[in-house]
Amino acid sequence: MSDIPFYQNQNNEVELFGHAYNNQLPLLIKGPTGCGKTRFIQHMAAKLNRPLYTVACHDDLTAADLVGRHLIGDGETYWQDGPLTKAVREGAICYLDEVVEARKDTTVVLHPLSDDRRILPIERTGEVLTASPEFMLVVSYNPGYQNLLKGMKPSTRQRFISMRFDYSNIETETTIVQQETQIDKDTATQLIELAHALRVLKDHDLEESASTRLLVYAATLIKSGFDPIDACRAAIIEPLSDDEETVEALMEVVRAKIVQTKSVATSRDI
Repeated sequence: MSDIPFYQNQNNEVELFGHAYNNQLPLLIKGPTGCGKTRFIQHMAAKLNRPLYTVACHDDLTAADLVGRHLIGDGETYWQDGPLTKAVREGAICYLDEVVEARKDTTVVLHPLSDDRRILPIERTGEVLTASPEFMLVVSYNPGYQNLLKGMKPSTRQRFISMRFDYSNIETETTIVQQETQIDKDTATQLIELAHALRVLKDHDLEESASTRLLVYAATLIKSGFDPIDACRAAIIEPLSDDEETVEALMEVVRAKIVQTKSVATSRDI
């Protein structure tokens, strides 16, 4: 169990993932940046003892990047599987992060894998791979970034069962930050309360919320002995905005929420 990445269950997502895996159903995860989607997949892959192939999707991602391509080496042409093909062959979990960032003609290759056929045709080699029972396709995206150009097509979205992630409540998020950084509970609670205050500003003054990931970064700096206010600026506030006036306004929230103490334990005590 020590090799399984830590994940704090929020609702029934662990149970739902297990049922999806056992019934060979593809899974779509929706949620904001840094709320634990990737960690959840890592946790479940380790718990199920399955290999995990993770692909960070982007505008230039091609079908060949997923499926594979012919390469030239030692004067010969040979075929190299892409991560999706490897996962299908090995019975692994293939996780496509921020799938809506990929081009529409790229995500079409997922269609025969995400219905009852569970096959992957490889045009360039003439193969048609049938996924093993252990193979699972998981995709994720942030609905907050959706627009007419980067929304998931209904014909693709309706091939998946879906779960929605969000940031945890104060108690759960405090546990996560403490577990990840070994910071004291009082400091962790202050960071989470700061994040909740900042999240109220999303869609008003900020495009994105303060993620759990950023809280872990801030706690890591504080735990190592860095000034708490400066840690919040570097790990939370500056990543949220490039506008100097906005940053300074947010720093006022930090100063109101974060109590500087000399008792923060460090990992480099002499």
